[in-house]
Amino acid sequence: MTSDRPGVPLLKDLNLYVIFGTTLVSIMGVSSIAPALPSISRSLNIPIDQIGLLITFFTIPGILFTPVLGVLADRYGRKRILIPSLFLFGIAGTACAFAVDFHQLLLFRFFQGLGSASLGVINLTLLGDLYNKRDRTTALGYNGGVLSVGTAIYPAIGGALTLLGWNYPFFLTLLAIPVGIFAATSLKTAQLDRSQKLGAYFQKIGSALKSKFVIGLFIVMLLTFLMLYGGYITFLTILLDDRFGLSALMIGLLLSGSSILTGITSSQLGRLTLRFSEKYLILTAALLYMIFFLMIPQIQTTTGFIIPIALFGVAQGINIPSVLNLITGYAKKEYRAAFLSVNWMMMRTGQAIGPYILGLVYLYFGIDGTFYSSAFVAFISLLIILFFIVPSDKH
Repeated sequence: MTSDRPGVPLLKDLNLYVIFGTTLVSIMGVSSIAPALPSISRSLNIPIDQIGLLITFFTIPGILFTPVLGVLADRYGRKRILIPSLFLFGIAGTACAFAVDFHQLLLFRFFQGLGSASLGVINLTLLGDLYNKRDRTTALGYNGGVLSVGTAIYPAIGGALTLLGWNYPFFLTLLAIPVGIFAATSLKTAQLDRSQKLGAYFQKIGSALKSKFVIGLFIVMLLTFLMLYGGYITFLTILLDDRFGLSALMIGLLLSGSSILTGITSSQLGRLTLRFSEKYLILTAALLYMIFFLMIPQIQTTTGFIIPIALFGVAQGINIPSVLNLITGYAKKEYRAAFLSVNWMMMRTGQAIGPYILGLVYLYFGIDGTFYSSAFVAFISLLIILFFIVPSDKH
């Protein structure tokens, strides 16, 4: 496999490793602190139904600013947005460790989220810019594997650091600084056509966004992240802490087991798509999500989580990389960052509203209600795939 840079094998292309580093930073903001949520709640006297605000405030900037940053990345270049974003993420994230109360912590989380707002978009945009269709699928699979390694090790590391204090996991965000330096010195971006008038630019984006196929993919991504950050990251950790009495370290290790399976599955995406359409892979994932959330309230012992956690890991491994590959392939280079920013906005919306909505469900129906509600969201996602995505002749 080679990149679009002639003579450079895919796994020897430094651009790909900048993308890997940015991926590891972009997922750090939530996965590293997930096991610490119960400890933060107790240490800062935060009610359980409000602890999800730590995720919500981190994701709000992605909803508000990602489209603007996407347009700027298309007009002025990917690096000019990426590098300052990495530095802001690292500085604001580290500041969270020094917060003296919940309100100050939420403020720092907002600025950390602002730094994070463009990272996923530019990462995906670079994959689309630099690699052709076949290599892009393989590169997305590799990147999905890296993402899963991060989501596997961050909860374990975050859980271990929480044993030292609720604020220690936030120090991990310092890693964004060397990644920013690496991007500044090593990233070689594709040449962009900046002669296109702004009116024509927005007209092309609007035309692409009207596609029923694209709308379906965006909705599926929103619902996926609502389930992931609401039912899985927020309330599964609370269940494991409250009902089963697991330590932050043990919670982190359990979440890591799921992420390992995600990494193994996503690293095989290139091979899987040779046998199965990506549309049917994401349909399978929606079914696995639904089964996972229906199983959780029935579990009586910690060993009972092994099968559901495995199902969730496989679902993640085939779902998110497949959706991202379909969306990236649909977008043209001249408006790719802005187009993908809409998808990133959907992801951030799911992250923001998931903990909040399921927090309300928790208040009225208890923690089991949050999992049944997540299963219903998975069912809605399945219907969207069947009626919006599968019938399309795209891809």
